[in-house]
Amino acid sequence: MSNRAESFPLHRRDVAKTILDASDETLFVTGLGSTNWDFTAAGDCARIFPLWGAMGGAITMGLGIALAQPQKRVIVATGDGEALMGIGSLATVAVQAPQNLTICVFDNEHYGETGMQETHTASVTDLSLTAQGMGIKDAATITDDAELSAGLDAIINGNGPIFRVIKVRAEPLDFILPSKDGVHLKNRFRANLLGDNAV
Repeated sequence: MSNRAESFPLHRRDVAKTILDASDETLFVTGLGSTNWDFTAAGDCARIFPLWGAMGGAITMGLGIALAQPQKRVIVATGDGEALMGIGSLATVAVQAPQNLTICVFDNEHYGETGMQETHTASVTDLSLTAQGMGIKDAATITDDAELSAGLDAIINGNGPIFRVIKVRAEPLDFILPSKDGVHLKNRFRANLLGDNAV
């Protein structure tokens, strides 16, 4: 692992809990890998749809939900590797421009599931500038607690689409996995939308 990413001040699971706890109405799509584990650790609940498989699909999944549920805030929380895989989806987000969508990329500059190889963000790639180039005007990078605190309201309540790269420490953490039962995950997420707590 690069020494730079090992020294980032923000910890993934602290950031996940901060964002999850900031609103009890927000819907979440968590991308393949670390963000699934982090949001499960922060408080697994029916407002979270963890994406198993389909690497690169979290942003488009969140976009679809945001367009279908314009009265709900939708946050996509995904990693840098997953975001890079589906980078073209940012152009579609910019064109569709849902005001209720925020994309948070937890960027530890590594592929966490395949051996901690460095991603391109450890070198020259800047995902925030990429999002701006795709047409998402409100795109920025968060690197420490002060910036996270200052930017939290925009993440939760801002006029989207909003794109935030959150630089988080590359660190080994225990797996805390959500259910792998896709039908269960779909049904509980849908029930939450409909206000039905039976599932």
